[in-house]
Amino acid sequence: MERKAINQLVRWKTSARRKPLILEGARQVGKTWLVKDFAKKYYKNIAYVNFEEQIYLRNLFETDFDVARIFSSISAATHVNCEPGETLIFLDEIQEAVNGITALKYFNENAPEQHVIAADSLLGLELHRQTSFPVGKVQFMTLHPMSFTEFLEAVGEHGLAQFIETKSWEEMKQFSPRLRELLKQYYYVGGMPEAVLVFQESGDWQEVRNIQREILEGYDRDFSKHAPAEIVPRIRQLWNSVPAQLSKENRKFLYGLVREGARAREYEIALQWLADGGLIHKVSCVTAPRIPLRSYEEKTSFKIFVLDMGLLGAMCDLDSATIVMGNNIFTEFKGALTEQYVLQQLLLSHEPYYWAKSDSKQEIDFLLQIGGQVVPIEVKAEENLRAKSLRQFVTDNHSEAAYRLSMSDYRVESWMTNVPLYAAEAIGR
Repeated sequence: MERKAINQLVRWKTSARRKPLILEGARQVGKTWLVKDFAKKYYKNIAYVNFEEQIYLRNLFETDFDVARIFSSISAATHVNCEPGETLIFLDEIQEAVNGITALKYFNENAPEQHVIAADSLLGLELHRQTSFPVGKVQFMTLHPMSFTEFLEAVGEHGLAQFIETKSWEEMKQFSPRLRELLKQYYYVGGMPEAVLVFQESGDWQEVRNIQREILEGYDRDFSKHAPAEIVPRIRQLWNSVPAQLSKENRKFLYGLVREGARAREYEIALQWLADGGLIHKVSCVTAPRIPLRSYEEKTSFKIFVLDMGLLGAMCDLDSATIVMGNNIFTEFKGALTEQYVLQQLLLSHEPYYWAKSDSKQEIDFLLQIGGQVVPIEVKAEENLRAKSLRQFVTDNHSEAAYRLSMSDYRVESWMTNVPLYAAEAIGR
């Protein structure tokens, strides 16, 4: 399966300012597969070390940071010569190695000719808070679950994926029934690569759900393995509350849904741990829709989404039968799946926020910062074209660009543009 992120890796490889790269992302999003595929296509060799599996190498950086010794040891362990420019050195699960992240600084300073990628699942970084971090000596890249267009490519719909990529609105309109059908499938399968692969190979809905449940069980085991013991129960409570948080019409996070009487101070560390692990994404409310949005972030008001809509469906035990029930899947959980889907597509190129007026029901689902402007986005799960909050926002803020995402076809109106949900990925590109 092709991943668009490989293009970022190619740019990294050819950059004159290349530094060791840390590839971040939750477990099972496909980091290892992506880097190996990249190495196969663009390098002669790959020197692959997995510190989770190759326990005897975890002390590789403990004695000193002599790069000649380190690369010699990697060559001996992998039986691959670390030849600059010809060999990709891939250090997987680097958080398991003592001083592993710190060592990247010395690779940058003393062996800049070497091409080094380190993968980090983020789970376990809490164990290394005292580690000297190589600020300014590394580059970062985050891998997300597969997007809708990547899903289309995986199931053989290359032409439809290309229509979205090139914003070919008339062609998309012609094939909109097929695109809607495929979007429903994506709502269930999600973007975790193993689930997509199983669906592509067998079309077996139950096997897809089994894979998703296995991934969720793996995350639960990671809680105990990597998190401080005293916060593990709170991590589980928070994680298990996400479906209830998203089921509300107002999806603002409430600690009371985690546990009756719960307070923020009790769960702040657990919440941050899940965010650092890439398992949840916080979308913060802003006090004012102004540039830069980050400056107006309201720390105590936010929504929480999980990393993948397929996993959200598994957490909610969403039955695959909803796939054949027309638009019912789009209204399940009061549009929570739709908002989760849109967030996943926006995260590929933006950091979304949202806005809510304190003294009314007016709320904008997502705000993006694009080209020096604040761009509002309203999400509709079906073909409901009422957009009272969006229209009021545009009027009050004189917005030059505004989008409504719905199951209706693409069209431009005087005050906003309606984009079909299956093309959400195209917004802002």
